[in-house]
Amino acid sequence: MSQKPLDCIEINTAEQSEYAVIWLHGLGASGHDFEPIVPELQLLQRPGVRFLFPHAPVRPITVNGGAAMRAWYDINSLDFGSRQQDSAGIRESGQLISQLIDSQIELGIPARNITLAGFSQGGAIALYEGLTGKHTLGGILALSTYLPIQETALPLITQDRLAVPVFMGHGQFDDVIQIRHAEQSRDVLQDSQVSLEWHVYPIAHSVSADEVADISHWLKRQFGM
Repeated sequence: MSQKPLDCIEINTAEQSEYAVIWLHGLGASGHDFEPIVPELQLLQRPGVRFLFPHAPVRPITVNGGAAMRAWYDINSLDFGSRQQDSAGIRESGQLISQLIDSQIELGIPARNITLAGFSQGGAIALYEGLTGKHTLGGILALSTYLPIQETALPLITQDRLAVPVFMGHGQFDDVIQIRHAEQSRDVLQDSQVSLEWHVYPIAHSVSADEVADISHWLKRQFGM
């Protein structure tokens, strides 16, 4: 059964969009969180790019005392390599993003022209769905994050996903998702022959101007700008 489609903020850089970027926010944030990044990326007007910033569903978060907030899945432990991850919530959000990708395909943007991006928890869903979902996408942007439920995800990465470009960026001083978790995800993905580009920045759990510049260059390569 299809779930209710996600509400999204939509920004188009031109009247006609040939590419799309679906950008997933972090825990407790909303689609508005990364809306200001669009002009900072300084993309050309052609080809046109549609940015979609979906709002995650509201759900209780265990590590926050059960407080309800926007989240792509529950967090049971701050040990991000724990076996106690919310695999059902991760798969559910993956399905919601898959529906959103389908909606863009129906509007004429092929999967190969769609980039799935995310920060923190949103980046975890971007990695999981981008590498294991039904669509072979044009690229994956995973910022300040890690690959969740690895024992489930890694066997699902098929040959056609290995060529999908992945950008992983992380803060050296991240005290929310420590860089060792991202490095472990990087290592297992590289061992699986995923086409991964790795960047480290002297920041905490955030995105810096240098990282935005690197993301801009990376996206322009994907879009042939």
